[in-house]
Amino acid sequence: MSHGNSRREFFSLAAATLAGASLFRKGAVAARTAADKPALLGGTPVHKGGWPPWPEWREAWEPSILRVLRSGQWYRGSGGEQVPQFEAAYAKLLGAKRCLATASGTTALIVAMHVLDVDAGDEVIVSPFTFIASYNAILFLKALPVLADTDPATLTIDPASIEGRITERTRAVMPVHIYGMPCDMDPILAVARARKLAVVEDACQAWLAEYKGRTCGTIGDLGCFSFQNSKHLPSGEGGAVTGDRDDLLDRASSFHDCGRPYGGFKGPRPNFTRGGNFRMQHFQAAMLLQQIDKLREDTVRRGRNAERLTASLKGIPGIVPARLPADSRAVWHLYPFRYEADRFQGLPREKFIKAMQAEGIPCWTGYQEQYFDGLLDEAIASRGFKRLFSEKRLKEYRDSFNDLKGNREVCATTVAITQSMLLAEPAAVDHIGEAIRKIQAYGAELAKA
Repeated sequence: MSHGNSRREFFSLAAATLAGASLFRKGAVAARTAADKPALLGGTPVHKGGWPPWPEWREAWEPSILRVLRSGQWYRGSGGEQVPQFEAAYAKLLGAKRCLATASGTTALIVAMHVLDVDAGDEVIVSPFTFIASYNAILFLKALPVLADTDPATLTIDPASIEGRITERTRAVMPVHIYGMPCDMDPILAVARARKLAVVEDACQAWLAEYKGRTCGTIGDLGCFSFQNSKHLPSGEGGAVTGDRDDLLDRASSFHDCGRPYGGFKGPRPNFTRGGNFRMQHFQAAMLLQQIDKLREDTVRRGRNAERLTASLKGIPGIVPARLPADSRAVWHLYPFRYEADRFQGLPREKFIKAMQAEGIPCWTGYQEQYFDGLLDEAIASRGFKRLFSEKRLKEYRDSFNDLKGNREVCATTVAITQSMLLAEPAAVDHIGEAIRKIQAYGAELAKA
């Protein structure tokens, strides 16, 4: 064989080998792509096993509930020890001097603001990124919920936006520890103290959250909690007011119990003063008492899984976990992150969420710009508010909604997962990041689907 023939045979063999290798690689890529394809495009979902249910009930808790029901002492005024026992246990859990159990988180906010002298015609500065109950509790007292802006990095109230909202009618500030993430309380308290404003912490989603060594709900003048069905410490409905001042808690106890005298507060009459019926029932307290240890355990587990999830998501371009204040701890009633569609080849947030749900990862958009939903328009158009506020003030107030640029960004980009998902096994929590990476690789195709 000539050297020329050998040379030609070598190159022919090499070409055939390279062609075969190329076909193998193409086949491998095709196989990998099919395996990694999002469920919405015909692939296999990342997560198939479901998630821990909520709320959880244990048969061992039933005897104490039955004892309450059989006693006939169901409401607080009929005797019974369960509500006072829960109040003492919850105050100890948080490190508060006292706790008053109420019918709901909303009624806790109403009671707290009333005893801090929020009255008709006053203004209360509040975070706009919150459940509507924060607004409604202020409106209930015929006060105006003035909206500070949201910090897109933290998803909580921007302390720098508070000062500019203060008027001669401002009576209180209501920071909301939304999703169990602590607000940056030091600058909030500094503004409030300088302007002699009360601080009511809406900690209705923040049981055991911490800020610089203190538990949320024990930092302001009063703190408020919810024990509604979805909450980490649930009893169907229920709430609490916490604080360290006996004069405020005595007044709160009176106001929540039809105005009956309590402790050092007697009111202007010997028997009753102004009040409502915002009492917790004994069987609710019995439910809550038995879940306190579970709350501690669940909080640790959520925290560990949230740290694991955050570490995973920080490596994904276009996914921005919320930033917490220094030396603080969140408890994650919802776990949120901001979604940047341009890093997902233009995939709209709504389609991203749909793709996540198809992967077995439930999620939603979180709170929207609810000040444009008509509730506040209805309130300020009412006879009462028109009597209490000038036409000029109400117009300025309504126009101010357009200034909430930080909150608009948060509402347009946030995605959140539910708290019970953080109670799953760590391997299941890892599926959240896996699903996001899969969706990101196919963003353009999903946008067209």
